[in-house]
Amino acid sequence: QFLYERLLKLGCRPPDDLIRCVDCGTKPVAAGFGVVEEIDVSTTADSSRNANGNSSSSSCAQTQQEINTLIAKQNDGTATLKLLPDIFLCQQNIQNETHARESMAHELIHAIDMCRTKMDPINNCIHMACTEIRAENLAGECHWLRELQ
Repeated sequence: QFLYERLLKLGCRPPDDLIRCVDCGTKPVAAGFGVVEEIDVSTTADSSRNANGNSSSSSCAQTQQEINTLIAKQNDGTATLKLLPDIFLCQQNIQNETHARESMAHELIHAIDMCRTKMDPINNCIHMACTEIRAENLAGECHWLRELQ
């Protein structure tokens, strides 16, 4: 709760559906942050959509192929990409309450970083590395006992 309140104090009003529990199928992930969306630069209309052409998406549903397609469009100059705040927890991969709490904290730290620093992890791998290191550390995932598991 305090991380969500921190977002509000920073002046970042998260979308109402920021945090969702979804079925991620066979993907071996517990949670994730962000939906990659395309801003079409070939038209003057302000349209945003994912790789399937939908105006809304589940980040869990985005495949690596879809993300690669969007990146290729950006590299060709036909589209600009943006990362929208979206947190998903994969219901079949959350092991227990502690795991859910750590995953939620990890993803909320990404949201805070995105708001606070205006990071651009799609186009800047240093931004991605920085936010991942911060999230792992601050969410308690860097405990030395994890190295023994």
